[in-house]
Amino acid sequence: MAGMVRRVMVAPVLVLDLLMYIVVIGFASWNLNHFINGQTNHPVLSRVDPCAGIGGNGATFYFLMFAILAGVVGAASKLAGIHHVRVWRGDSLAAAAASGIIAWAVTALAFGLACKEIHVGGYRGWRLRVLEGFVIVLAFTQLVYVFMLHAGLFGNQFPHHGAAGGDYAHGHEPKGTATV
Repeated sequence: MAGMVRRVMVAPVLVLDLLMYIVVIGFASWNLNHFINGQTNHPVLSRVDPCAGIGGNGATFYFLMFAILAGVVGAASKLAGIHHVRVWRGDSLAAAAASGIIAWAVTALAFGLACKEIHVGGYRGWRLRVLEGFVIVLAFTQLVYVFMLHAGLFGNQFPHHGAAGGDYAHGHEPKGTATV
């Protein structure tokens, strides 16, 4: 029963993070496309210099690179998390926890660049500000997800299975095998 409670607790955070990472991929790709094309939504700069970009500052390009990378890595880690919630075994927990830590590390880098971009200031379009907000929120929700996975990793709620699914951890060999 305790295992089911933890599964029920992890699943909503997993779905929320997956949806947020998909939104980050969408906004980051749109902003990066317009940044590369030199298009702008700035009310004054669009008339003066059409190659002024989407607004932003010196940190914008680096933020967009790490935001789209965090979105893709985060969405991929959520797929491993969905598999873990579905099968709920120790080996799937290891994969979900490892990919979750990597996704959080990349998201933390994007979070730092979002904070730097906000600190430097300048005009930023509404899509860029929305992307900054999503990355900032995702840095914390992904950390909560990683903590939840590691609570399951250090808890003793998963059965010990060998490579073939047998109970090798307790010294029992599967029936029908001969020892040499």
